[in-house]
Amino acid sequence: MATPRTLCKTLLASVLALSLAGCNWVVMSPSGDVASQQADLILWSTYLMLIIIVPVIVLTLLFAWRYRSSNKDATYKPDWDHSTKLELVIWAAPLAIIIALGALTWVSTHKLDPYRPLDRIEKGVPVPEGTEPLVVEVVAMDWKWLFFYPEQGIATVNELAAPVDRPIKFKITATTMMNSFYVPALAGMIYAMGGMETQLHAVINEPGSYEGFSANYSGEGFNKMRFEFLGESESDFEQWVAQVKAQGNPLSRDAYKALEKPSIDDPVRYYSEVMPGLYDAILNRCVDPGQVCMKDLMKSHHGHHGEEHGE
Repeated sequence: MATPRTLCKTLLASVLALSLAGCNWVVMSPSGDVASQQADLILWSTYLMLIIIVPVIVLTLLFAWRYRSSNKDATYKPDWDHSTKLELVIWAAPLAIIIALGALTWVSTHKLDPYRPLDRIEKGVPVPEGTEPLVVEVVAMDWKWLFFYPEQGIATVNELAAPVDRPIKFKITATTMMNSFYVPALAGMIYAMGGMETQLHAVINEPGSYEGFSANYSGEGFNKMRFEFLGESESDFEQWVAQVKAQGNPLSRDAYKALEKPSIDDPVRYYSEVMPGLYDAILNRCVDPGQVCMKDLMKSHHGHHGEEHGE
């Protein structure tokens, strides 16, 4: 017959198992090299912090037990106030952890800079010489994702694909609200902001279908602002491009203006060709005829500013 203590342990284990049953561990077991390095960074940071946390917890419980009021054998020194050895341990250990964490952060911040082109496909495998990254231009809309493939001359809504083991260069902007482009299996999240362009370099190492979404609240349709990221072989990717060209419609200015209107839970859409310069016009907020592009406005402002200062 089970004792009350055994029943409590069983109940606690069941509660923990149920609470973790719906957890998605993709962040700690990703399929892209950049995300994998970020997962390693999380683990190393946790290990370093546990070097302090675990002994502190253990010693707290040990001291509470050893120096309880009923233990008459415990050493009693009411006038004790200092120990050089204890002071060294208390300060030296955390200082060493801080130095280690600082060094780890410094190296990883530069190595995993999202603007930095990749120098490897995965651990021990450098990027082959002469390999050009796949360029994908990302536009966060209300509330959907628009992807341009300038090399292939196509665009898609809420579906993204890339060849396995080929570096990807994302150029990211937004139409209105600030969003955050995030594929947990691929790399960390990068903000998408109107009138600005951010970048992300990444690579997917395993074929499969992965979830992407906005990690920044942007209003009513935020929860449905999701897309599918397909990691495919080179031949499958070429077939996907051919499918987009065969099934898609042209993305003209008028088609884009209709797409730009806020909508929730949009289906996947394909565009077989794209109006020249559309992404640049979205970035510079001059899609409509007659609008002055932000880049031209800034050039004009800089020119007037230079004339005023005799430059």
